[in-house]
Amino acid sequence: MVVTQATYLVGDATLATGVVVGTFLAAMGLGGWASQFLAIGPDPSRSLLRALLWVELVLSPVCLLGPLSLFALFAIDGSVWLAVVLLTVVAGALAGMELPLLTRLLETQQDLRVALARALALDYLGSLLGALVFPLVLLPQFGLLPTSALLGLLPLASGMLLCWTFPSLQRWRWPVSLLLPLMAVLGVWVAPLGDRVESWLYDDPVIFRQQSRYQRLVLTRRRQDVRLYLDGQLQFSSLDEYRYHEALVHPAMACHGRPRRVLLLGAGDGLALREILRWPSVQQVDLIELDPSVISLARRHPLVQRLHQGSLDDPRLTVHHGDAFQLLERLEGNFDVVIADFPDPSTPALARLYSVGFYGRLQRRLERGGVFVTQASTPFFTPDVLASIEASLQQLRWSTRGYAVTVPSFGPWGFVLAQWDQEVNTSGFAPLPFQGRWISDRWLKYFPELPDDLRPDPGALIRPNRLVQPVLVDYQRNGRWPWI
Repeated sequence: MVVTQATYLVGDATLATGVVVGTFLAAMGLGGWASQFLAIGPDPSRSLLRALLWVELVLSPVCLLGPLSLFALFAIDGSVWLAVVLLTVVAGALAGMELPLLTRLLETQQDLRVALARALALDYLGSLLGALVFPLVLLPQFGLLPTSALLGLLPLASGMLLCWTFPSLQRWRWPVSLLLPLMAVLGVWVAPLGDRVESWLYDDPVIFRQQSRYQRLVLTRRRQDVRLYLDGQLQFSSLDEYRYHEALVHPAMACHGRPRRVLLLGAGDGLALREILRWPSVQQVDLIELDPSVISLARRHPLVQRLHQGSLDDPRLTVHHGDAFQLLERLEGNFDVVIADFPDPSTPALARLYSVGFYGRLQRRLERGGVFVTQASTPFFTPDVLASIEASLQQLRWSTRGYAVTVPSFGPWGFVLAQWDQEVNTSGFAPLPFQGRWISDRWLKYFPELPDDLRPDPGALIRPNRLVQPVLVDYQRNGRWPWI
């Protein structure tokens, strides 16, 4: 749970996983070591029960209020990493005390070998259930903070069970039992408090929020400006999204001339699809989107529907839910144009969608003369990303052409246009069969080269991005970001 929240707040899943998991395991070891100094007295069984009860009572509010505190700290621009580490240490130390105390308690009543086997079996089984239930059920159904509130009740419920099971804890039965409904009431208030705190993170009023299995979806609106955020990262602004999507789609479509079958990777919001369907020659579009919640939001929310103009309900569209890396091999037939609108390659999981291995799979799905285009992050801040994408495609003998368009909400944004069986002919673009909002036949005729300040430093060694060596993660992370 802390890994998920840390990823959402700081945007670096790899670092968040390493810090939280490593710290938690170390803290569990610390808690296991410290447990030897607890429950030392003439009556070991009673002392152990009391110590285990206090561990559960302290762990409950930590689970309940810890994630909410992280959101509040992030909203006031506090030290999130320090708070993540402290929360992980406290929760890990308390969790690390549970198993040794439980083992010692069982030891007082049965053989050590049997006690240890039962304690470990229960611990491992609980870990397996938690690891499966959290991402598959709790997170998508309830969201992060309600899930933390629900998990915060479990230690308290365990403590109450201890009190009502063992006569030596009889005096604690009613106090602990009364704490449970009190904590439940607090848990009910955690979600609205979390929503209020989350709203502080956005400049505009939040009109929609949802936690899916994969990410946090937030929609904001101020007057005519509607914005979609995924895990806190801006995906589009309704004021200027047309500049991005026209630049992503139409150079590739015009380069082919008469595309009939198009594959769209990502872009479940329907905005790139809207542009594809403006070409009369298009007979079929296959859309691969990992998160069904993005498609659902785009189909049901009237403000997003207005933006994509009903493109997701077009009969020429077939939607496939799942990982593009896997589904690419299962699609039938080949495509004239493939358009990739994946998130920036900030994690190894995302970087593999920009890898030599992925482009090799993609190459087999293109018709002869087919065209591929991908977004390539912002070359002003991360010029090495665009250059590495080109190098990855060139490893498979694709011809490439990088270009950039200014999108006011993001600045200059980069794209890579590629063909694998011939040179990219930017002088032979077909005329646009419609009037674009900014793109035109004139712009395509003079298809601009990338300026020098959007290219890597002269002499820089740019490596292709591979599955076994995802250099794009470092290129994305170590760009010319002015705030780092």
